[in-house]
Amino acid sequence: MFVQTESTPNPNSLKFIPGKVVSNVGSFEITRNDEINNELVKNLLSVNGVEGIFLGKDFISVNKFDSTSWDEIKHIVISLINDFYSSGHEFVIDKDLNENPDNLKDVEKKIIKILDQKIRPAVAKDGGDIRFKSFKDGIVSVQLQGSCSGCPSSTMTLKQGVQNLLCHYIPEVKEVKAI
Repeated sequence: MFVQTESTPNPNSLKFIPGKVVSNVGSFEITRNDEINNELVKNLLSVNGVEGIFLGKDFISVNKFDSTSWDEIKHIVISLINDFYSSGHEFVIDKDLNENPDNLKDVEKKIIKILDQKIRPAVAKDGGDIRFKSFKDGIVSVQLQGSCSGCPSSTMTLKQGVQNLLCHYIPEVKEVKAI
């Protein structure tokens, strides 16, 4: 198996592409070993210098601390991913770990639809994700995950991309903030 890597706009995040399914049920960000009971994720989070893991449909983004060099950890991460899939695993995650509230207002459903259809595919290409958190008084609160979390260009993307798009399609939206 050959795990490819791809740089992201965030210098502290690298996208690892195993050429296999990573998540069957959406994307997830994990920053602590006790958040998930998964062999690969626990091993990756145990690597000295790794700050967090983001699982997409067909990629794994690894976020490192600024003080750690990719030269120190990249080969370890690739080895762990190779070992995981070589031992017979078909995917990393197969059950939904996100909470899905059913009692959303119509405007919140519209916001989520635009995020899902127009924004999430673009940020996934950069190894990240954006999640709707709340809508109150014209302000949409979102959580940036994976490579987008802590990325130097995320503020510009949020304001010029996400905010402009949501304001265009949904007049009730006045501002977008990351939490």
